[in-house]
Amino acid sequence: MYKLLALDLDGTVLNSDNRISAPLRTALRALQPYVHIVLVTGRHHTAARPYHAELGLTSPIICCNGTYLFDYAQQAVVQHNSIGKDQAREFVRNAEAKNLKLVMYAHDAMLYSRSQPITYMETLSRWADTIQVELRPDIRQIESFTDELDNTEHVWKFVIEGDDVGDFDQLDYIRSNFSGERSWLDRIDYAKHGNNKGKALAEYVQQRGFQADQVVAIGDNDNDISMLRYAGLGVAMLNANADVKQAAQLTTQASNDDANGLAALLVKLFPGE
Repeated sequence: MYKLLALDLDGTVLNSDNRISAPLRTALRALQPYVHIVLVTGRHHTAARPYHAELGLTSPIICCNGTYLFDYAQQAVVQHNSIGKDQAREFVRNAEAKNLKLVMYAHDAMLYSRSQPITYMETLSRWADTIQVELRPDIRQIESFTDELDNTEHVWKFVIEGDDVGDFDQLDYIRSNFSGERSWLDRIDYAKHGNNKGKALAEYVQQRGFQADQVVAIGDNDNDISMLRYAGLGVAMLNANADVKQAAQLTTQASNDDANGLAALLVKLFPGE
């Protein structure tokens, strides 16, 4: 019955050490001749590429909460709904006025301020340094977001972090022009208004001739809710919060840190493969 598997990365395919367990890697590789597998992530395509390669996937990837579709075989953006430059400049102005820490997902790099370092970005940067050069994500500290805006082709999304993220989210300009999804207690991801994983997945599924009831989508965070609701079977990880579990039809019996948990579920969902 199910023919397409849509997978979130962080908190779902990846464990707390940002690794894919051996049983899950084996299970996903075994499914590929029979099931269309697509990664649907909040990550930049350069930060998802090592995992795409590890799994041996050939499908494009849906990145930055549905903002764009990237094809690694072509090394090209297939389609996108990126943030306009003027909107991006106003976003930066508002965030800096509230002294919020900021990450900008530019065309080929993830950028954060040298004057306001962000712990999770520094952790991500150290992880990137362990990746072989040809697959290594481009993560950089910069002096000025405004200067970088002049030099990038696209702005995929922003991430803000700080005590005032709730107040920032209530600004009329932000609510009118951006879709915000909380990704941590003091962190919100912002894409262009209307972008989300569910919408992007629906377009992807339709373009490839599948139906929604043939789709299994699995995730763990608020930005996964839209695709769990869209899919014929929406699955929340055990480590997901209550809102995500409520949006799903099924919750796994194991967290992302159980080496065999998700692999065992896939065997049950795709028994003929």
